[in-house]
Amino acid sequence: MNVLIVDDEHLARQRLRKMLSATSEHQIIGEAETGEDALRKTQAAQPDVVLMDIRMPGMDGIEAANYINRMDNPPAIIFTTAFSDHALNAFETHAIDYLLKPIKQSRLEAALDAAKRMNKAQISQLCEDEAIAISTRQKICVKSRGSLELIPVEEIIYFKADQKYVTLRTADQEYLIEESLKVLEEEFAQQFIRIHRNALVAQNMLNGLVKNNEGHPCISFTEVDDLLEISRRHLPLIRKKLKSS
Repeated sequence: MNVLIVDDEHLARQRLRKMLSATSEHQIIGEAETGEDALRKTQAAQPDVVLMDIRMPGMDGIEAANYINRMDNPPAIIFTTAFSDHALNAFETHAIDYLLKPIKQSRLEAALDAAKRMNKAQISQLCEDEAIAISTRQKICVKSRGSLELIPVEEIIYFKADQKYVTLRTADQEYLIEESLKVLEEEFAQQFIRIHRNALVAQNMLNGLVKNNEGHPCISFTEVDDLLEISRRHLPLIRKKLKSS
């Protein structure tokens, strides 16, 4: 199997490389130091297995694994971690493969032999059960023309829900993402404000209030000509926000 090693510590990657070289059944096709780098290299190299550290600066291993599993043919993901035995109960409960640092050769080989694909439901359950903190994202991963692309949150003008999808709008393009508007609101509460049950807008992108052809109050933006309707319930807060800005 082709293996990608992901860890922000050079010595940890070096140790895994040495251990993998002891067997002829696995080929190392690359290394990554961050979650974002892991996304790019997974997409480019199409590994069979990703050995993923959990705690990394920026995008951590849990978030990177979540995005990787949205690929058309995601690899098996095995976490490497220094968590306590107590915290690792979540991995065992949900059949998630893991390697506890310092990693033993026999454990590595067993995990590779039994590598299973981690799905989104397992990742979600892991986060809920063990309250693994994922810091507020700096970028949102979207699927565009069959590949994954990272959109800086600071470039997002609004999120708008439409049935089971959410439209992510930047100055240049629209993307469809499969994320809950409620979850996005909770995560980006400091940057986005709700104007309607189906829309969140970036506070720094607000331009003013106008009325559409039906006479309903709408938000206008500095970067795009789009108008988003404001619900009656949210109108007082939006007016207050615009006056104070």
